[in-house]
Amino acid sequence: SLFRLKDLEVPKLGDCDVHVKMLAAPINPADINMIQGTYPLLSPLPAVGGNEGVGEVLEVGRRVTALKPRDWVIPADTGLGTWRTQGVFPEEMLLKVPSDIPVLCAATLSVNPCTAFRMLADFESLAPGDSVIQNAANSGVGQAVIQIARASGIKTINVVRDRPDLPKLVERLMALGADYIVTEEMLRKPEMKDIFKSIPRPRLALNCVGGKSTTEMLRHLQPKGTMVTYGGMAKQPVMVPVSAFIFRDVRLRGFWMTQWRKDHVQDQETMAEMMDTLCQLIRRGQLMVPACTEVPLQDYRAALEASMKPFVSSKQILLL
Repeated sequence: SLFRLKDLEVPKLGDCDVHVKMLAAPINPADINMIQGTYPLLSPLPAVGGNEGVGEVLEVGRRVTALKPRDWVIPADTGLGTWRTQGVFPEEMLLKVPSDIPVLCAATLSVNPCTAFRMLADFESLAPGDSVIQNAANSGVGQAVIQIARASGIKTINVVRDRPDLPKLVERLMALGADYIVTEEMLRKPEMKDIFKSIPRPRLALNCVGGKSTTEMLRHLQPKGTMVTYGGMAKQPVMVPVSAFIFRDVRLRGFWMTQWRKDHVQDQETMAEMMDTLCQLIRRGQLMVPACTEVPLQDYRAALEASMKPFVSSKQILLL
């Protein structure tokens, strides 16, 4: 067991520091990968886990201008260590978020919805009526893609793995605004053509699986379309038929939210615009918190175990 619950002293508040009482923090796949050491970011040990969450400002150092007590904050970058009840952080490591959105929405805002938002915005200029295809559609990012696309009039074709409770999953994704839901096996079937009688073929594919499902998804892209890979849950490479490159000139790109943040440190405007749009969607009920299970901090072991089970449809969120 790599994990222990420990009591630590809260450090003294420096002039540029912010004392934060954490409210809620999810367990994401990348958090687990960081702990396993299979992620490109390694924290110096001993470290506090968790890269995402929301907290309330208790006190600020005398040179802090952008934040005040009672404000809500989320991490500005990866590696903050959010699985704790309190912390003292430099001001620049925090982003203010409105406190009129549900606490679980704020706790899950900085990773999945941002990833979904950027991938929909940055690779193809999509217009209402266009379509997008994605695998792992029931993941946190997948659920956000469905809702953000829906709000912009973009149709989604959502690929999920076949499973015992498939009808229940289909119902849940439809309720979020999914237009089509297909299993990986259906991607190879002639019935796929029926979908494209009513909507155009996608110009954008979002992949976080790899292996066969990805190759099959690629076949449905429009010529000159883009496939963006942001994860590899099947732990298999992306295989592309040569013909897709030559005759359809498909583009393969990658996306990593952590890198995007690094590249946009100076560009506060783009960052603020994205957060603003997402918070508006949340307020209008167009972007819901992902299906989740709330777990008190002392039950963290059960939460970690649950988050690593196959076919998880619920995100574990630690209540702090």
